[in-house]
Amino acid sequence: MNIALVAHDGRKDELIAWAKFNYGLLSQHKLYATGTTGRLIEEITVSDGSRPFAGKVTRLLSGPLGGDQQIGAMIAERKIDMLIFFCDNLIVQGHQNDVSALTRLAALYNIAFATNRTTADMLLTSSLLNDPSYEIQVPDVIAHYANRKLK
Repeated sequence: MNIALVAHDGRKDELIAWAKFNYGLLSQHKLYATGTTGRLIEEITVSDGSRPFAGKVTRLLSGPLGGDQQIGAMIAERKIDMLIFFCDNLIVQGHQNDVSALTRLAALYNIAFATNRTTADMLLTSSLLNDPSYEIQVPDVIAHYANRKLK
């Protein structure tokens, strides 16, 4: 499964703590992350002194510099199956339009999407995660929109 990890500055520590706690499960998947978040995840050191994510995170641009849009494009291309996005809702982001577009695409393409630790834990531990018969259903509205007739 391809999992995108994003965190605003005010919640990066929380996402890093979550990734460290869940490193055993997360390391079974292909990870993508925006710039600084990706670097911080790669630097995680666990109790045995190892760095389970070193060199294993595909790092994209920083969110405000286009990383959010890169992840959004990957969602639209069906290359991301799950988005973990710890967003800071207490401040308006300078790239709020990008953030809104990213969350809209996650909902539109029906991918698993968490904005907080509890939901991220539920997604990562779901029995459907490793069920080979489970497929993400792309909503019919996408095909209808793509094939609409213009007058």
